[in-house]
Amino acid sequence: MLKKAFCLFFALSVLPFCLFSQENSEKEGQIKPLKYDIVVTANRIETPSKEIASSVTIISREDLERMNKITVVEVLRGVLGISVIQSGPNGGAASVFLRGANSEHTLFMIDGVELNDPISPSRSYDLAHLSLESIERIEILRGPQSTLYGSDAMGGIINIITRKGEGKPRFHLSTQGGSYGTFAGTAGIDGGTDKAHYSLGISRLQTNGFSSASASYEGNEEKDGYRNLTLTGRFGYRPSNNLDFDFSVKAVDTEIDIDNFAGAYGDDPNNTQNYDALILKGQMRTLLLGNRWEQKLNLSSIYYDRKYKNPTDDIHPFDSDESQYKSKLWKLDWQNNLFLHETNTLTFGLEYQHEQGESEYHSESMWGPFSSLFPLQEAQTTGIYLQNQIRVGGRFFATLGIRRDSHSQTGSSTNYRIAPAYLIQKTGTKLKATYGTGFKSPSLYQLYAPATLWGPIGNEDLNPEETTGWDAGLEQSLFQNKVIFSAAYFSNTYKNLIDYDSALGYVNIREASSRGAELSLQTSPTDSLLFSASYTRTEAKDEDKNIYLLRRPKDKFTTHLSYRFLEEVNISVSMIYVGERDDMDYSLWPATRVTLPGYTLLSASASFNIMANIQLFARLDNILNQEYEVIKGYGTAGFSTYFGVKLTL
Repeated sequence: MLKKAFCLFFALSVLPFCLFSQENSEKEGQIKPLKYDIVVTANRIETPSKEIASSVTIISREDLERMNKITVVEVLRGVLGISVIQSGPNGGAASVFLRGANSEHTLFMIDGVELNDPISPSRSYDLAHLSLESIERIEILRGPQSTLYGSDAMGGIINIITRKGEGKPRFHLSTQGGSYGTFAGTAGIDGGTDKAHYSLGISRLQTNGFSSASASYEGNEEKDGYRNLTLTGRFGYRPSNNLDFDFSVKAVDTEIDIDNFAGAYGDDPNNTQNYDALILKGQMRTLLLGNRWEQKLNLSSIYYDRKYKNPTDDIHPFDSDESQYKSKLWKLDWQNNLFLHETNTLTFGLEYQHEQGESEYHSESMWGPFSSLFPLQEAQTTGIYLQNQIRVGGRFFATLGIRRDSHSQTGSSTNYRIAPAYLIQKTGTKLKATYGTGFKSPSLYQLYAPATLWGPIGNEDLNPEETTGWDAGLEQSLFQNKVIFSAAYFSNTYKNLIDYDSALGYVNIREASSRGAELSLQTSPTDSLLFSASYTRTEAKDEDKNIYLLRRPKDKFTTHLSYRFLEEVNISVSMIYVGERDDMDYSLWPATRVTLPGYTLLSASASFNIMANIQLFARLDNILNQEYEVIKGYGTAGFSTYFGVKLTL
């Protein structure tokens, strides 16, 4: 299968060059060169991508509009270096493995606001409820990033940047519906002046779904629906040329039907989860010393509230349970950028965060009542960081950074990073490398979970998890920047990983590693044709047991072709191949390690501008009707069709 993937990668890579050669000979003067993107996440300051050594993927607003998708989960499935898993249909718990790292080792952010949930057992983030409304772009940064972002950024960062209004008021409305009783609608307005900007949006998703416990197994016939209402807003005001304010808010309210477990007879007709989230951020930005000193003062907070209810029913007449998980996080960040010289920018800052969480669980069964309480616990972290960004002669670029964090329970951690890049302008070649360290503080649950009759759980003597990672590669532009090829090799080692021991509770006992290669090709041979392809090879291993980590495919291959004609019609075709990976079958006793077969997903979308401000679109997912499992025992969607309309005024 791997050999077939390589052959397909080569064939699809050659096709655009053939198209380019023919078109270029006839219409050479009409082909526009590709532009460099501006990246914010890599250095916490706007930086042209050509000056960045880090491995970065940017999904632009134009990319999102071409896809006609609904959620961030759907978009990330096709991204280089990322493996996405989800337990069933829309709304099912979703997480990512970035370069083979654990899901809790990726830091999720919205406009720089940290999203990882303090009450999650491993402090991970469930991205199942992120809609695409009001998103301007998504930046994915691979490799350890603790130097600038502290804990949780061991594997990398996914930063979602929302839309900033500008110009005359612009109203947009879209609606789509299709398979599995799906209906989605969005509406918003944005605009701005020299002094102020605003952006407001609302999205609604409702779907009947399919059985979370896969219908391929006996006893799973009930559909698991999902409802999501999301409100977003971003506002700004600039009273003077050297002072501005920015405020953003995001509120999410969802209800999800879930099942008891994966596999045969995992169905439950009345098991539900309610998930509420509120994300707030305020920023003040000033410019001093003739605009050579930029200060940003950010205050952010997140609130999560998850409730589960599973009353008795005909299938489970004696069993019921309910639980609630609540968490909060406040963060203050004071960032300073000193533009010392055109060759040198110094970034330094101070961060303080306070997190808290609590939970309670109650159940009834033929064995009697049972309760498990996690009383309110808190932790504080203070971090100070320093980074120097260097530019020499428009050819050599480098960042050198160091950071020290102090956790109220686990003590201090020091991390560093160096990332040089060299641009050979004559050949359009950029050589790049990074080397850095990262850490992750233990979660509140891992530290403070109360002991039970069966033994301890929390461990206040836990140490932070640690990683050391490096990558090296090149980016090659051809045909006057109309074709860009990149290749990188990466290697990460993890130690002091926290695992659960039935006799000792949570302990630092594991070591792991991930290494592999990433290849990507992007080309736009004409103004109307866009093609991309990527291949990721990942080997992620548990070094203690000398076995591959679960749910990480060794091979992933993607292609995307988009063609626009007659100025009104755009057609896109995408393919994702995910190779074999190991998982656990928990329906057996004892749980047994199994290998899930690889699968290929083919999708397509088309849009037609019937008027300047009205667009009709259609999307086809899993065209081959591939039967597959992302997680053993959980359901996945078959061939699906969706149709919709967009209105812009």
